[in-house]
Amino acid sequence: MLSPMPPEKSAYALARYSRSADSIVKSVEWVRTHDSRKFLESFYFQYGHASIADLGHLAVCFEGVSELAATELEDEQLWDGQAKSTRYQDFSKFGFIVPPEFDAAQADLYQGTGRRLMESYQGVHKAVFALLTEELPKPAEMKQDAYERNLAARAFDVARYLLFFGIPTNVGQVVSIRSLERQIRRLKASEYGEIRGLADETAAACAEEPACVWDTQAAQEAIAPTLAKYVDADTHRVESGAALREWARQNLPAASGVDVPRVDLVFPRDNVTEIAATLLYPVTDRPYRELQEMVAAWSVARRMEVIETALASRTRRDELMREFRSAPYVFDIVMDVGAYRDLHRHRRCQQFRQAYSGRLGYDTPDAVGRAGVTELYRGAMDAALATMRQLPEPGAHYLLPFGALSRFLFKMDFAEVEYISRLRSGVKGHFSYRRVAWEMKQRMDEWEPELGRLIKATPPEVDDPLTR
Repeated sequence: MLSPMPPEKSAYALARYSRSADSIVKSVEWVRTHDSRKFLESFYFQYGHASIADLGHLAVCFEGVSELAATELEDEQLWDGQAKSTRYQDFSKFGFIVPPEFDAAQADLYQGTGRRLMESYQGVHKAVFALLTEELPKPAEMKQDAYERNLAARAFDVARYLLFFGIPTNVGQVVSIRSLERQIRRLKASEYGEIRGLADETAAACAEEPACVWDTQAAQEAIAPTLAKYVDADTHRVESGAALREWARQNLPAASGVDVPRVDLVFPRDNVTEIAATLLYPVTDRPYRELQEMVAAWSVARRMEVIETALASRTRRDELMREFRSAPYVFDIVMDVGAYRDLHRHRRCQQFRQAYSGRLGYDTPDAVGRAGVTELYRGAMDAALATMRQLPEPGAHYLLPFGALSRFLFKMDFAEVEYISRLRSGVKGHFSYRRVAWEMKQRMDEWEPELGRLIKATPPEVDDPLTR
């Protein structure tokens, strides 16, 4: 076992350990007397020995960031972390973040609508909690405080549909130097001013002593000073997306209006078709099945035109984007943003999203009607989506409620299909993503019944509201 070391020194020690006959004890002692920054500058940043940066890990926390920023922070495949839970805390206590893109009049309009959402959030939670108290009497063996916590959590599961992307949250993550570098570079190129600011703050923090220390007596030093020097914005993805969006605008025919289920399983075709269709998915508002069928009918030259458009801005340093990764199962899912925040945590798959717009409408939980607060709920949701249409993008996205529907693409192997379907359909989960997980199982039963029967998923009608 090694005691905790600064991330860059840890990377240096383990890299040297792999490249010499010395024991780890001697390697650590060597690092004590040599400058890790020179080593990393030479071997990681200049010579491209990228695996070295996987040997040093950092714990980084982001406090008071918007839910939108948290979603973007977490959009890393090699990422471990946690965000504040919407099930166990009352988010109406924390106010909300005003996007820096708004002028004074736009900010006033945004804040007025945000306050209405929060007032409705409180009203819905109170009404649903009262409803559940009537519907679910306390078992004799259950303590009163545990009973009330369970019901409060279930009521928050309903009320959270009225939360929106501007709500503040906290995110804690443990990542390697390489993942943090990729994250900062991606965030620096964000369309959102808040997120670009977070990227700059994170890079600056790498060059400083840690804000929180465990051993207050030990000498402190900068966390990752070398990394802080090399995190320029990742402009390739931004330029690629803009070029693909323009290509789609000029070349795609009118939408066919193909009818697909909210959870649609689409099997890959040839690799060129899949890459081209996946590249077009985030820059359009079309179902994946429609894109795949359209692209498959094109000539290879036309499909390659899409791919070459995406790669035109790529430099020697840029990795191929995740759209170039394939998997045997492709799920095109229309779900609410809250469910996406939960399913987004699954890293063993490739995930893509279409632009946040609110044009697909929103879901209304059954408990809203049973609690008699349908008018309160729908009034706030309709007002939020109407205000979004009046506000300029990208700031308007901050007003998107968690109950709003959007379209997401998940590519995965069978092991991940089984894992998500089994885990996320369980009775402890939120009813929204439980439905998605169950529908994934249903699609497998329809198209590959031999494998589908191996998935032990729980139907949504099987419930245990007093279990968390």
